[in-house]
Amino acid sequence: MNILELLKISIYSLRVNKLRALLTILGIVVGIFSIIAIMTVVTIMQDNIEGGLSQLGTNTFQIQKLPAFRSGDPAERKKFEKRRNITFEDFQRLNEILKDAKYVAAEKWKFRVMAKYQNRETNPNLMLTGITPEAMQTNQWFVDYGRNINSSDVDFATDIILIGKDIVDKLFPNVNPVGNVIRVAGHRYEVAGVLEKRGERFGQSRDNFMIIPITTFFKHFGDVDPWTGVEGSVNITVMSTSKETYDETIDKAIGAFRVVRKLSPGEENDFDIFSNESLISQVNDVTDGVKIGVFAIAAIALLAAGIGIMNIMLVSVTERTKEIGIRKSVGARRRDILTQFLIEAIILCQLGGLVGILLGVGAGNLASSFIGGTFTIPIVWVTIGILLCVAVGITFGTYPAYKAANLDPIEALRYE
Repeated sequence: MNILELLKISIYSLRVNKLRALLTILGIVVGIFSIIAIMTVVTIMQDNIEGGLSQLGTNTFQIQKLPAFRSGDPAERKKFEKRRNITFEDFQRLNEILKDAKYVAAEKWKFRVMAKYQNRETNPNLMLTGITPEAMQTNQWFVDYGRNINSSDVDFATDIILIGKDIVDKLFPNVNPVGNVIRVAGHRYEVAGVLEKRGERFGQSRDNFMIIPITTFFKHFGDVDPWTGVEGSVNITVMSTSKETYDETIDKAIGAFRVVRKLSPGEENDFDIFSNESLISQVNDVTDGVKIGVFAIAAIALLAAGIGIMNIMLVSVTERTKEIGIRKSVGARRRDILTQFLIEAIILCQLGGLVGILLGVGAGNLASSFIGGTFTIPIVWVTIGILLCVAVGITFGTYPAYKAANLDPIEALRYE
């Protein structure tokens, strides 16, 4: 008997016992659904996080006072907070020493500010950034129209500002903003240019920020921490000349900044280096842990589902004993019976897997839509789900199939 005939017989048998088949696949649906739904969310979040961390330009890294990721250990946090602030003078000295870098830039942030123009105003949720001109390249910020910040603006601390598209929409719905004066945190700035639209990330707009020369920032706000209001630290971004010189540039920047900070040879760095790659690697470490945990939980669910399938298949074998006897009496071989019951187990698992995959992808994308995620099908995990279904079907269908295949045809025909 060929495989196609066995497949037809298996499908017919499942159609005759629809309720039993439905109850059998429920466990598989739950197990596969949990894997696909959570992995869809994790995949979308990971893509969003990686995209968000890619705010630094290509071949760019940042030097800052505090690590990008910190544990909740109070002693460790206190240790980092006791580090000396990175000053604008530190940046200037590094810029003089580090000649091999393509760009060396400084930036300073202030959060929760409001912008006003005539009788219009924004929500107090804007970010204001003070920069040197090179920061436009290291952060991949581009001017849509108007002019950019230049070195003269930094030298003379001019009161100009670049604004994002959201601010334009709010304050200048029908007016070209360039050349107009707005007030930000009580200070007047002439709009010199409008930044290119950057879109959303995690459901949050990235076009609600403004940029001024860093010296203008110091003039109006001092060197303060954007959250605490006390004396703060400057962030430095460095771009290498190419991908090939990236690692070498990091090493040279560390050495040069140790000289700037006057650290002795045996003294540990009192600053941190981070890049897109290092941050993404740490994010991947976290999500990998989540994936392992989810996979372990789903494996338990699939184990329970597999045991359920085996029990129901055993009941099916008992109920169909006479059918098996008749088939054997007309020439069906042991391997035909074995293959038929294995096919039935695999079909049940694949039906459950298909439903679980469809529900999981839908639920995962629905959940991710609330954080601004784009529709994603986690192909790798869908493939893993399909293979798991086959494995569960074969593993837990083998014993019932073996039992059916080894029934004595004479005893089977006598069964009532």
